[in-house]
Amino acid sequence: MSNLLLVLIVVLVAALVAAAAVIGYRVAVTRRSQSTQLVPRETKEERNELEVLAPETDTALHPDLAEQQVADTDSGLDSKSVIEDVLEEATKAEATQAEATKAEPLRLRDRLGRTRAAFTGALAGVTGRSTIDDETWESLEEALILADVGVSTATRLVEAVRASAKEAKIKDSSEVEALLRQEIALLLSPADRTLQMAGSGPTVWMFVGVNGVGKTTTIAKLATREGAAGRHVVLAAADTFRAAAAEQLGIWAERSGATLVRGDEGADPGSVVFNAMASANSRGADLVLVDTAGRLHTKVNLMEELKKLRRIVDKTPDALTEVILVLDATTGQNGLTQAREFAAAVEVTGVALTKLDGTAKGGIVLAIQSELGIPVKIVGVGEGPEDLIPFDPEEFAAALFGE
Repeated sequence: MSNLLLVLIVVLVAALVAAAAVIGYRVAVTRRSQSTQLVPRETKEERNELEVLAPETDTALHPDLAEQQVADTDSGLDSKSVIEDVLEEATKAEATQAEATKAEPLRLRDRLGRTRAAFTGALAGVTGRSTIDDETWESLEEALILADVGVSTATRLVEAVRASAKEAKIKDSSEVEALLRQEIALLLSPADRTLQMAGSGPTVWMFVGVNGVGKTTTIAKLATREGAAGRHVVLAAADTFRAAAAEQLGIWAERSGATLVRGDEGADPGSVVFNAMASANSRGADLVLVDTAGRLHTKVNLMEELKKLRRIVDKTPDALTEVILVLDATTGQNGLTQAREFAAAVEVTGVALTKLDGTAKGGIVLAIQSELGIPVKIVGVGEGPEDLIPFDPEEFAAALFGE
């Protein structure tokens, strides 16, 4: 009996082992089958090949290149040579597009969206009236003030437009806009807006303004532009109270090929200007750009320091051709107050208006010209060196009216 029981146990164990082996085999076969169905060997290799020959970004941008890749694959061309050809064609296409973009001149009207919206929005209540009466002129003056033209300049423009309308016997308010544009063009026209160069020897342009308006950045952009035009530029870091200003100019000097003259932190700004002019003379440089420390126009002692810097430059006759007041366009009418004080201290010859693309207060251009007779010569409408452009009064007037 014990022998029979032993035999039964052995048979049972053998059966269990056999069953386990069969189950294991079936599981293995099933997994292999699923793996083959999910990622077939041929499909995976084809996918890898397509990823190499036809990157998604390239074919999306250049459909013709994708067709060429398929043709090359069918003809059995070497994949490495195909890749090189594709990259070369893509590089050429991008370079051509970049050159075309670079060749297109930056238009002032393209960057005055906020000022234009504020100006045309304010005028909508005037031009939409059915007739012209006293209320029309009051509305026009209010619209100009809202556009940050300033009270004095707004009054002057309204009086001129009203006189023209009366002379031409205009009764339709829709024609007021054309008269206003004409008066704005006349207001901006009588001014030389070119940055002047000296007849001989190094020319000096000095930049003044309060803190944070973009003096150093404006100088850096001008250095890049003038250097690209073939001029040897010397940068005078006369803002010795702010170490970051000299460091920033140093970076731009390296990029533009300009020469940087700086002093120790807290050094006499006058000595920096003197050394910069001496360096310009010895090197045969064409242009010296003087960066001065930002100062409040209400600080008498700091304004006196500006006068001292000018006297140092004036020791070289006719070298100083420009004293540029840098104003932040976003400050609006406060910029007019700054302009008055700086003009009285150092005889400002022109204005560089920065951040004009980011404000609705571009009407300050008209106030500066009308009340102070100081022309806006350059405007900043972006971050890059190419975004510092000459001010075009005709284009500005057209841009105000959305033309």
